[in-house]
Amino acid sequence: MSLIERKVGREVKFTIGVNPYSAGSVISEFGATKVHITASLEDRVPPFLRGGGSGWITAEYSMLPGSTHTRSRRERDKVKGRTYEIQRLIGRSLRSVVDLDILGERSIVVDCDVLVADGGTRTASVSGAFVALRLAINGLIASGELEQDPIKEALAAVSVGINSDGRVIADLDYQEDSSCQTDMNIVMTENGHFVEIQGTAEGAPFSPEQLTAMLECSKMALAPVFIAQKQVLQ
Repeated sequence: MSLIERKVGREVKFTIGVNPYSAGSVISEFGATKVHITASLEDRVPPFLRGGGSGWITAEYSMLPGSTHTRSRRERDKVKGRTYEIQRLIGRSLRSVVDLDILGERSIVVDCDVLVADGGTRTASVSGAFVALRLAINGLIASGELEQDPIKEALAAVSVGINSDGRVIADLDYQEDSSCQTDMNIVMTENGHFVEIQGTAEGAPFSPEQLTAMLECSKMALAPVFIAQKQVLQ
């Protein structure tokens, strides 16, 4: 029996144009997990970039109160460490596939609000954030504000893990995630280059062979995600 138990993850769906006030908007669905994502344009950049002609992309992430089995409190005054970590992951993932000099001295702020959390909220956010970003950039090109496309290639993310039987599975839901021996989040470009790998052994340490299997599994699981992105953007 193969080390990889499931080559693909849950059903993936992107629904665009859900917010008329944003430059790009999408509902990103990975199984039961749903994230509302918007991309907003700002004619300014952070102070450290002012006057340099380069743009910026950043992200904010939140879990809405009714997104989990028990109500999550709103993070009004200060975001939690997990939230801050995910925001930074989304932002730097998007920046990795964009030429910020071509973007020009403007910012794109991507907001990811989790409507339903059933595992993989950060990876669903990254995958949907790229769609929202693509829509925002398309608008800038269509309006003539950008003459050149700053996006170098598509981007998506997926979770993989090792279950109690030692098998590698992809796109973990909440139950799988809570019982896995190893949990890993992988951000990858369409050309198969890794942007970020976040992995931790929650139980027994994983072997080099299992690590290789998880990386291979992520490529298989992300193939239909890239297809879904292309289809909705067409």
